[in-house]
Amino acid sequence: MPAAPRALSARALPALALAAASALVLAGCASGTPADEGDTGSAPAADTAAFPVTIEHAFGETEIAEAPERVVTWGWGATDAAIALGVVPVAMPFQAYGGDENGVLPWIAEALDELGAETPTVLPDTGEDVPFEDIAAADPDVILAHYSGITEEQYETLSAIAPVVAYEDQPWSTPWRDVISITGEALGLADEATAVLDGIDAEIAAAAEANPEFQGVSLATAWDTAGTFYVYADEDPRVEFMLDLGFVNAPAVDELDTDESPFFFTLSYERTSELVSDIVVVYGSTAEEAQALLDAPHGQVIPAVADGAVAQLVGTEFIASVSPPTALSLPWGLDEVVAQLAAAVAEIG
Repeated sequence: MPAAPRALSARALPALALAAASALVLAGCASGTPADEGDTGSAPAADTAAFPVTIEHAFGETEIAEAPERVVTWGWGATDAAIALGVVPVAMPFQAYGGDENGVLPWIAEALDELGAETPTVLPDTGEDVPFEDIAAADPDVILAHYSGITEEQYETLSAIAPVVAYEDQPWSTPWRDVISITGEALGLADEATAVLDGIDAEIAAAAEANPEFQGVSLATAWDTAGTFYVYADEDPRVEFMLDLGFVNAPAVDELDTDESPFFFTLSYERTSELVSDIVVVYGSTAEEAQALLDAPHGQVIPAVADGAVAQLVGTEFIASVSPPTALSLPWGLDEVVAQLAAAVAEIG
C-alpha cells in the first residue's frame, strides 16, 4: 500500500450517523451473487423535487433523471456515504486494504449488521481496472465513483451502463466531506447528508472539548514504508481532522514541503532531524513497521521521537479508517485516534 493520498486504492455505527436516515434500502445480496430484481425494501424518502439533478465533474456533467433505487459504488467512501444515508448499494468495490477476506471493511460490516441488511454484491478485486460486466449485471440506476481513479475512457464505458458521478477535479482527491454531500445530492437526500456531516462534526467537536490539552500542540505525521519516508501536509484528510481536534500543523512541515503533491512529500533520511514538532504521528501497517521507524537512526533523531511524544496509528483497518475518513470510518476509528494522540501529548516535556 503506497503512502500517497490514494493510499486506500485508507465500533458499531454511532446513532448520530444513522439519525439522518429514516429507513433502509435492503437491496444487497450475499457477496459475489447478483442482487435480486425488486429486492429494494423501503428507501429513505428522496426529495423527488430535486430531480432531475445535474452533477458537474471532471468529465463534464451527469444528469440523474429520478431518484435512484439501485446504486453501485466504486472507489472509496461512496459506499459508506450511501449506507450512512440509509441506502444500501446493490454492489460495492472489494477493499483489499483494511477489508476482510471478502473485501468488506469492518465499519461497513458493522453498519450493515446494525441495519439488519445483507452484504451487497462485492465487485471483483481488479485493481485499477473496472469490472464492467459485473457492474452491468447489478443493473444500476446510478454509479457513484466520485472518489476513484477512473479514466475518461472508463467513465464513457460505465456511462453506457448507467449515469456516472465522477470526481470533481483530479482522481482520488475529492474531499471526504464532499463525498458525503455529493452522494446526498445524487440520491435526493441532501438534507440527510447535511445531518450526517453535522453529526460527525459534533463528534469531532466533542472530542476536542474533552481534550483541551490538544489546543495549539504542533504535530507532524509520517509513514516510513518501503524505504521511503513520507510526511503528510495539512491538506491531507488524515491530518485535516486532527487539526479539527485542536492541533496545529508544525511549521517545520510547511518549511520542508517540496510541493511534490498537495497532500504529502518525501523527506530524505538525512533530514528527518529537521522534522520538529511537539508530537509526531507514525503510521504502520503492522506494529513492527511502526517500531522499525522509531528504532532506526533516522527515526531516533526526530525530536518528538527522542522525547517519546509519539502517537502510533497501527494496523491496516485503523489506517484505512482515516485515510481518508468516510461517513462511517471516522466515527469508527475516532476514539482510538484520540487515545493515541492523548498519550503522545502526555509525554511532552
